[in-house]
Amino acid sequence: MSTALDLIPAPHGASQLTLVEQLVQWARRRIEERVFRPGMRMPSIRKLAQDKGVSRFTVVEAYERLVAQGYLDSRRGSGFYVRERAASTPGDGQRPPAVAAANRSIDVTWLLRNTLHAGAPEKGPGLGYLPSRWLDGELVSSALRTLGRQSGGQWLGTGTAQGFLPLRHQLQTRLEEFEIGAAPEQIVLVSGVTQAIDLIARLYVQPGDAVIVGDPAWFLMFGRFAAQGARLVGVPYTPHGPDLDALESLVKTWRPKMFVINSVLHNPTGTSLSPAQAFRILRLAEEYDFIVVEDDIYGDLCPPNYPVTRLASLDQLGRVIYLGSFSKTLTANLRVGFVACAHDVAQSIADQKVLIGMTTPELNERVLYKILTEGHYRRHVERLRARLDGVRDKCARMLEHTGFSLFSMPAAGMFLWADTGVDADALAAAGQEAGFLLAPGSLFSPHQSPTTWMRFNVANCGDPALPGFLTDYVQGPHRAPRPLKTPAAAPN
Repeated sequence: MSTALDLIPAPHGASQLTLVEQLVQWARRRIEERVFRPGMRMPSIRKLAQDKGVSRFTVVEAYERLVAQGYLDSRRGSGFYVRERAASTPGDGQRPPAVAAANRSIDVTWLLRNTLHAGAPEKGPGLGYLPSRWLDGELVSSALRTLGRQSGGQWLGTGTAQGFLPLRHQLQTRLEEFEIGAAPEQIVLVSGVTQAIDLIARLYVQPGDAVIVGDPAWFLMFGRFAAQGARLVGVPYTPHGPDLDALESLVKTWRPKMFVINSVLHNPTGTSLSPAQAFRILRLAEEYDFIVVEDDIYGDLCPPNYPVTRLASLDQLGRVIYLGSFSKTLTANLRVGFVACAHDVAQSIADQKVLIGMTTPELNERVLYKILTEGHYRRHVERLRARLDGVRDKCARMLEHTGFSLFSMPAAGMFLWADTGVDADALAAAGQEAGFLLAPGSLFSPHQSPTTWMRFNVANCGDPALPGFLTDYVQGPHRAPRPLKTPAAAPN
């Protein structure tokens, strides 16, 4: 539990502030970051005094100052509530927060900002990455040492539009293991799947075009397609993958430009495509003339014998644009991903890539090439799968014991999708206050509507205080009288 002395960090003269001033800054920061959202009731005077180890008079004085500064409303007999503020209101000589900060909420930016500042992985059940202690830094260090012994002249070039050719040859070999035929000329190296989505959106999506995405799905792409003026249409998921009857109805209605999908270990549900599902998706793509973007970023976490079908292996890069990356298994900081597609599409993507940011860093690509060709990466990935297998069931039992309902129970991958029975945004806000970074389900919907669903990373649920926090919250006065549902087919 926080005390008065750790309400705010010590630097910048915080230690010279009075307890009231520290408490005011603590509350303002959480209001500006939307931990405490407009209309939300603030902790009672008695509870906050107990939690922070200060007197009730200190809390009353701090709350009154926040009322005067326009952060709170006082409601007689009810308490103090966060005020909806149209503009920033400076007070007590403090620098007014930026307008952008005042508009923050539990949204994608909130999660990304907190992801980048997350502390111990065990405190980050909502993180999208494996803990660094699970990864093998020596793989990267060894590759860097090897490259460091080579002539420095190789680092002085500009690189190429499609990326380091030896790495593209190596990726060709890896794709053959998935029964995907792709010549090096059909592969474009990019700075991760995020850049790949950006390039594809710029090339193919015009204002008014419909783009079908999962509901739920990976949230970063929503903003990118929306920035191109696309209408985002969400297809609901079942425990066995996307609802293909709903998908057929949606493509008939919206005639989409493209459909974006995780075919393997879908984020966040953990589901994977069966052969029958994959064939039906490709039939719809042919009949209604849309592109399929297959994001296989979690593919290496899938065991070789796992029952899954990749769309690109059936289509052979006719209508399918296939995306891959190594950020989940090596390090997010390496930022090397790739696009495999038809020859003409690869050329267009490479041209677009150069227009936007020139070439991708060849140093990173050479590091990845060394890692993949020195023979240790495969064993590293096998160890990651084994570690995930060792914690997945334990995490699932913990969530079910808390009272959560699992969407499905995948036998591979890092994510579990769970119905918490409470407003997941409010749970995430309470989690941040308690030191946990949670990922509410609203972020995974193209509509970002309130929901009770939440994504959990099984590798980051090991903090011993997490079960108690979740249990105390959901068994308190927060449980929803009925699940909050998000309409799946309504476009933005």
